[in-house]
Amino acid sequence: MKVLVTGSAGQLGQDLVLLLQAQGHEVLGCDRQEMDITDLDQCVGIIGGFAPDAVIHCAAHTAVDVAETDIDAAYLINATGSRNVALAAEKAGAKLVYISTDYVFDGMGTQPYHEYDNTDPQSIYGKSKRAGEVLVQSLSSKFFIVRTSWVYGKYGNNFVKTMLKLGQEKPLLQVVDDQKGSPTYTVDLANFLLELIQTEKYGVYHASNTEFCTWYEFTQAIFAEAEDILGLKFTAKLEPCATEQFPRPAPRPRYSVLEHLSIRTNGFQDLRPWREGLRDFLLELK
Repeated sequence: MKVLVTGSAGQLGQDLVLLLQAQGHEVLGCDRQEMDITDLDQCVGIIGGFAPDAVIHCAAHTAVDVAETDIDAAYLINATGSRNVALAAEKAGAKLVYISTDYVFDGMGTQPYHEYDNTDPQSIYGKSKRAGEVLVQSLSSKFFIVRTSWVYGKYGNNFVKTMLKLGQEKPLLQVVDDQKGSPTYTVDLANFLLELIQTEKYGVYHASNTEFCTWYEFTQAIFAEAEDILGLKFTAKLEPCATEQFPRPAPRPRYSVLEHLSIRTNGFQDLRPWREGLRDFLLELK
């Protein structure tokens, strides 16, 4: 297949490009320098020129706290930019995958959110990503909307790398223990996306590593696995704390566990448990 990946310098984008190439697909990775998604004519020109079978749209404004004050930038990239990519992909006759987020829900639930639950984003980031979903659904006839959560991988900055660093530098580390979700390893997500684009099973999907934890429990697992796999020694004493102890500009979902209804009903194999993904990530770092 010919596949165009937006946001190809991001943590998911880089893993996707490598995986697609390894599987023998023809890939065009586009980051900001190669294609400005806020420029409709450029999107139409570049996507049309490459004529891909599928476009995987990873590019996004993901600075959750910054988005609260820079509202225009969040919507320009996540809504207008996604519209431009959707229009260009549709014109080229390509399938479109839009990578979305657990932030489209209110995060107040107690049961995993499934794909057809009502969305109710609380932050500008969540609202702008939801706007992108709506535009993709209206403008593309062959779309996959894939919502994921707590993403980390080998490339770019993420929670796992931050904790590995702080755990060796700080005497005390307080980590939030009242937000639940599913950490997702980019390689596992990329493998699922690759499988998805080879079908016509369009629609909305939730794709995260299975099982869930709090950020505190995730950190405990990171330390335990990294000591075992990487032989690291952590000086930090780990303490659970409440969200209120770390006020942030953007509200964080208290509960963002995603139910994988579409994966099951469409006959796909579910992603593995998050702790297995974490172990493989640490082995890759090694």
